Amino acid sequence: MKIGSEKLILKRKDEIISAAETLYQTMNFKDITLKEIADLTTLTRTSIYNYFQTKEEIFLTLHKIEYERWVEDLENIIAANKPMTKDEIAQNIAHTLEKREQLLKLMSMNHFEMEANSRLEILTEFKVAYGNSIKTMKNLIEKFCPDIVESEINDFIYALFPFIYGIYPYVAVNEKQKEAMKIASTGFIYHSVYELAYNAIRKLLG
Repeated sequence: MKIGSEKLILKRKDEIISAAETLYQTMNFKDITLKEIADLTTLTRTSIYNYFQTKEEIFLTLHKIEYERWVEDLENIIAANKPMTKDEIAQNIAHTLEKREQLLKLMSMNHFEMEANSRLEILTEFKVAYGNSIKTMKNLIEKFCPDIVESEINDFIYALFPFIYGIYPYVAVNEKQKEAMKIASTGFIYHSVYELAYNAIRKLLG
């Protein structure tokens, strides 16, 4: 394949993903169609299939990109290269999640269907980005918490990541949900992404 065509393929993939990202800011995944995505690009709905075979592949790629953005934020914390207390570590990680609301929204989606409806190559690219986020988080904890042994770091990771997947539904609460919870007397108290993430991370760090 010629370099020029590779650049064109990348450009068009980026265009498709950008269109999906724009729609996702105001719509739910289930309501977004390939036609609506195509309408925001220079491509037709049919031509999108040259780059992505399903809507799930587009959003799994967007999810991969969001993981890459988060990894970059975590790497910036590591690169700052200054000692931090556990409280400061929790604050810094919580701030990175506060910036990545779209990542949290994507995490809250049905991954089983998204991954099942994506080709192996797309799924593998996503898993690489996901794996890098785990590796980077481990590197961060190892660097700033030398007193925490490897088994404790693994416990931290596998408690934190499942927790992160559940943050979005707690912070994206609409008026109808609030009214239902009020009637049901759930005692719901709103917390921001930062508050939920900080409190969990601080407790997990001990």
